[in-house]
Amino acid sequence: MQAGFFLLFVLAPVFDLFRLDLNLKHFILLGYNWTLGLDDLLAGRISTQAAALNLVWRGFLPLVLIGGVVIYVAWRWGRLYCGWVCPHFSVVETINQVMHRAIGKQSLWDVKLIPNRQPDGSPFQPDTRWWWLILPLAAGFAALWSVVLLTYLLPPAEIYGNLCRVALTRNQTIFLLAAALAFLIEFLFARHLFCRYACAVGLFQSLAWMGNKRAMVVGFARHRAADCASCYSACDHVCPMRLKPRNVKRLMFACVQCGQCIDTCSQVQTANQQGALLHWVHEAQAASEAALDARQARGQQSCS
Repeated sequence: MQAGFFLLFVLAPVFDLFRLDLNLKHFILLGYNWTLGLDDLLAGRISTQAAALNLVWRGFLPLVLIGGVVIYVAWRWGRLYCGWVCPHFSVVETINQVMHRAIGKQSLWDVKLIPNRQPDGSPFQPDTRWWWLILPLAAGFAALWSVVLLTYLLPPAEIYGNLCRVALTRNQTIFLLAAALAFLIEFLFARHLFCRYACAVGLFQSLAWMGNKRAMVVGFARHRAADCASCYSACDHVCPMRLKPRNVKRLMFACVQCGQCIDTCSQVQTANQQGALLHWVHEAQAASEAALDARQARGQQSCS
């Protein structure tokens, strides 16, 4: 699913599925010109009433519809867009995995190394030679993203044609170099930090999710916590957002519902007849997790 949406992100401008053409000064959607009719209003071809209707029908309503769907999905199931669709997050996970192989950590800013074994028990030893893949991988993603973003703003045939002929304009060259440098720095040093603290789309999804006590969440079988004694906190180490999945919901504000912690717990507990300790919960079970949040919050207030 992630690979499919990443390809869609790259190819959408090429096939005129969606882009903003700065030359034409309007959006193109599914091959059709998507305008608000303001040029027609200024030229006197339509009335102010028709222009107002265009603003509502072609501008306001699509934004409300798209935003409403994203917020409803987040309210009900969490940040599914981030964990399953967002092309940025697929880059985050890819570079995380390669960096883990290189230095034994998913991020340069992680304080501790991940224990040198995989969730299935097999041994693992970091190898610095993987750095030779991290740098070109991050640079390749950065270059690709800068080009793709430019094709959302200018005709893709023009951009790819100029690249093939090495005939980019001055402004195109400046945009591509600046964007590629910014993405390279972000991909190398601040991947999950951007997702946690700087992404407005993710923030609004998190707020919607936190507002629903019955929303789907990763639940922890706390009555079986003793089964974690033989584990090396594998669920914590595998989380691409650097969260602790066994915590209460309010401490997992940035969770993207990728489910990697659940898969890892299932591998660790393969020999346990009772199965994994982490699992998806929703509705009444999720409400009980929210109630635990409230009890812990009251306990912290009492202690303070």
